[in-house]
Amino acid sequence: MSALVVLCTCPSREVGTQLAETLVTEKLAACVNIIPKIQSVYMWEGAVCQEEEVLLVIKTTENREPALRARLVTMHPYECPEVIGLPIQRGHGPYLQWIKAETQS
Repeated sequence: MSALVVLCTCPSREVGTQLAETLVTEKLAACVNIIPKIQSVYMWEGAVCQEEEVLLVIKTTENREPALRARLVTMHPYECPEVIGLPIQRGHGPYLQWIKAETQS
């Protein structure tokens, strides 16, 4: 079992909380941290944009990531949401087992 951290930016705390609760309730994620008030600078449709966003730090497993990504894309208000999965290379064994247990459907 491989654990992942998935990053996803959202336009507001309310949107982030709704997404987080859905992912945890549906056992797509074991835990979601919501980091408020990040500043994002990016190119969109040929223009430099600056927005205040929140960042979701989502813990899941490799086998649940495709369903998690599909659910995020479906629910997310952005046309092209950021959904980036990073493997957890090293982690506390009991915590990784907890992620696995919490994401079993």
